[in-house]
Amino acid sequence: MTFQLYNTASRQIETFTPLAPGKVTIYHCGMTVQSSPHLGHIRKEVVFDVLRRWLEHSGYDVTVVANVTDVDDKILAKSAAQGVPWWALAYHFETELHAAYHALGCRPPTYEPRATGHIPEMIELIATLIDRGHAYPASDGSGDVYFDVKSWPRYGELSGMKVDEMAPAEDSDPRGKHDPRDFALWKGHKDTEPLTASWNTPWGRGRPGWHLECSAMAGKYLGDAFDIHGGGIDLRFPHHENELAQSAAAGRPFAHYWMHNAWVTMAGEKMSKSLGNTARVTEVTRDHDPRAVRYFLLAPHYRSTIEFSPADEQTLGSLDEAEKAVERIDGFLRRAVELVGAIDDVDPAPTAEEQAFATAMDDDLGTPIAVAALFDAIGAGNRAIASGSVEDTARQLAAVRRMLDVLGLDPDGPEWADAPGSAEDKLEPVVDGLVQAMLAQRQEARARKDWATADAIRDTLSGLGLTIEDTPAGARWSLS
Repeated sequence: MTFQLYNTASRQIETFTPLAPGKVTIYHCGMTVQSSPHLGHIRKEVVFDVLRRWLEHSGYDVTVVANVTDVDDKILAKSAAQGVPWWALAYHFETELHAAYHALGCRPPTYEPRATGHIPEMIELIATLIDRGHAYPASDGSGDVYFDVKSWPRYGELSGMKVDEMAPAEDSDPRGKHDPRDFALWKGHKDTEPLTASWNTPWGRGRPGWHLECSAMAGKYLGDAFDIHGGGIDLRFPHHENELAQSAAAGRPFAHYWMHNAWVTMAGEKMSKSLGNTARVTEVTRDHDPRAVRYFLLAPHYRSTIEFSPADEQTLGSLDEAEKAVERIDGFLRRAVELVGAIDDVDPAPTAEEQAFATAMDDDLGTPIAVAALFDAIGAGNRAIASGSVEDTARQLAAVRRMLDVLGLDPDGPEWADAPGSAEDKLEPVVDGLVQAMLAQRQEARARKDWATADAIRDTLSGLGLTIEDTPAGARWSLS
């Protein structure tokens, strides 16, 4: 079975055919770095991380570009309210976004461009749209430049909306517009805004409109046409509709497939900074195993809504069940490794469970059925362990490892090596307790002048790679 993907533009599942054989190009809209990332943001990162892993597992060379919007109305407003430079506030939350990637085992994009680093490309795109009759500078002297919605008959094709049914665009003052639905490509500088948040253009100083940024950055790094454009379902309109319109009107084919993940909701409402109902990634991963949080976000189908409410027993049960699922995975891995050791020489043919996993993943990234196949493999592996079959256990262990790698849940994967909650992190207090117990026994031996026992304990710890330092406050240990 070849990979099938639901295309938002056609509203149906289609066979995925990349523009260049063997290569896939993906652009997904990153965060506007105005506040801490929450589960609603990071679900998109997890979804596209799994997509990338599956495509790579399937043999594709995948390039992923995900932008950072680092200048925006909200960034300027919040920085002014906090009395900090807008660029400092944006950078602070950008680093939090990267920490959230890392906390949930997401690989970083191939490249992560910032909006402020691509002003020349945006000016060039605006000029092209003006020359083609699809954009105009505002006549009120504000320095704004707008996309002329009615000049583009295809406007509304992504969302399925008709222009006459659309509400006015709310991204700028309507006074200089030909039509209330025209959206801002460029926003003229205002005296109330910092001069550093503006750039010179043929139409006056200002800064880019939100929609313009992604078209310019996607075009620079992926070309006029690329394979997949994605983001949260809330971006379908107006953001992605406007991206498609301005890119196509400029003569760029743009994305061939549009992929959108559903919301994470709280009490039935979209998780949103503006609604104040967010669950920060740092808070959730503090209270729950980060791998379990990742499992919680990827196990449902990406086009299904996930409900998360701290006061909701059903939601807490879901997170608890996710932790139990991760414990079941880890328990199998431990038992299997104890029985078979290394699995270098194993039949590479996929197991029946792995074939079911692949079929599910090829069917519009069907993670619910894929996860079920994973646990079928774990069940088969546990039966092999119980029977003492090294060969069957090794084969199931290799298959489970491959499936876990696609899902980003392998505890031995490089993305979890130093993550909070990793196996090493959990073992540290256990190791410290055992060493302290041995040091206490050594101190007791020294107190009764049993030097042979004291030296034997010290030699044992040294042989394990520990350095023991005797101080007036007692013995201390460190790694040699």
